[in-house]
Amino acid sequence: MSITPTALTRSAGLSAVAAGLLFIGVQINHPHLDADFATTAEYTVRQSLKVLMAGLSLIGITGMYLHQVKQAGVLGLIGYLVFGAGYLIMTSVEVIGAVVFPTLAHTTPAYVNDVFAVATGGHASGDIGLMQVLNLASAATFLGGGLLFGIGLFRARVLARWAAVLLAAGSVATLAFPLLPQVNARLFAIPIGVAMIGLGYSLWRGLRAPAARPLTGTVSSALHPAGTK
Repeated sequence: MSITPTALTRSAGLSAVAAGLLFIGVQINHPHLDADFATTAEYTVRQSLKVLMAGLSLIGITGMYLHQVKQAGVLGLIGYLVFGAGYLIMTSVEVIGAVVFPTLAHTTPAYVNDVFAVATGGHASGDIGLMQVLNLASAATFLGGGLLFGIGLFRARVLARWAAVLLAAGSVATLAFPLLPQVNARLFAIPIGVAMIGLGYSLWRGLRAPAARPLTGTVSSALHPAGTK
């Protein structure tokens, strides 16, 4: 199998589709985050899928940006960099959650509960140190980057514009979560997940190998009397 820019870009599209499906899938029947849940096998599986989702998302948005780098302009570049930083920080947060928190849940469950409270839009009762900054940085870059990148994709007019609008709108809508405490926060992941699926499919579909066309021009010229001269 030869590695070509087209093959890499199509792979990025499939990565975005997979990331969108995972982003939605891990939200389904997600238990309440607390120290007790952090000690279970289900927590480890869900955290591992979140790490995979973040990595696939980063591959996907990189392929989207490179595919339309000229049309995206400065706004597209800024959006990509901020959104990419959001996924990088998200990856670090999820890795910490998968590797460190199961152990801390046995020794310092109050700290784990406070970190989870902040991560889900609540408030910590104690000091969680730099995890507070890391969570804020993750939210700011992910949501801000999703908004800017979505606008950049919409203006570029290369990938599915409805998905670009959904990405930007979904990012903005997530900011309303603190004002809607009665709404399950995990529902806000659905628009962004669907947007990633739509954008990834659009990227993959736009690079499908064109079907072979009959060489009508060559055949007709060969049969034309002038072709014998």
